[in-house]
Amino acid sequence: MDLGISGRRAIVTGGSGGLGLATAKALAAAGVRVVIVSRDATNLARAASEFAPGSEVDTLVADVADPERVVTMVREAHDIMGGVDILIANAGGPPPGTFASTPFEAYDAALKLNLLSTVAMCREVVPIMRESRWGRIVAVTSTSVREPIEHLILSNTARAGLTGFLKTLAREVAGDGITVNTLQPGLHLTGRLAALYPDPDALAATIPAGFVGDPDDFGHVAAFMCSTHARFMTGVSVPLDGGALRGLQ
Repeated sequence: MDLGISGRRAIVTGGSGGLGLATAKALAAAGVRVVIVSRDATNLARAASEFAPGSEVDTLVADVADPERVVTMVREAHDIMGGVDILIANAGGPPPGTFASTPFEAYDAALKLNLLSTVAMCREVVPIMRESRWGRIVAVTSTSVREPIEHLILSNTARAGLTGFLKTLAREVAGDGITVNTLQPGLHLTGRLAALYPDPDALAATIPAGFVGDPDDFGHVAAFMCSTHARFMTGVSVPLDGGALRGLQ
């Protein structure tokens, strides 16, 4: 399917691996020029080498938990590409923990990483998108927003707050041709999953679909949400979890 976004320009944070890299590749395959962002230059160089020949891909080193660096990162990406049409807001999760084991001070870092980073990026890209009357913002959160995951209290808290922000933003900018949506991944074969679960394959039995998610499949769904076909889809939060969630909504 032609997504109708060839020639568009995208920033993908957390783009050196996992779901971010898979999404960046899917966008590039649709003809989008991408800037992938990560804290590690070595990982970025490796990731850039994995794109299909002919892809337009650039890299920027940035820690999105630093609000000042977010501002300069978006401006640098704008200068590199000549504009920004798409933002994929993605970041790794904070450390695991329970209420009892998590110190109060840890919440500040988690909120900066998984909530305020996206707020800061949106503050920079929305005026650009409003000027061109076209934009796509897709944030990667977690199914924990719908069903909190045990031992991940920091992630549960920060990502739920981000979901509320994005729903509010979506209504405010819909008339400007900008869509704002959230993807809520369940279990996918990423480095973070391997770090949290020593035997990821054993998790397949907990998923109705019978297998752990493939990051490439996730990337294709994210790219569709950035397409011209999805112009009427905004303010939604879509779980991608192989049917694992039990709730009706």
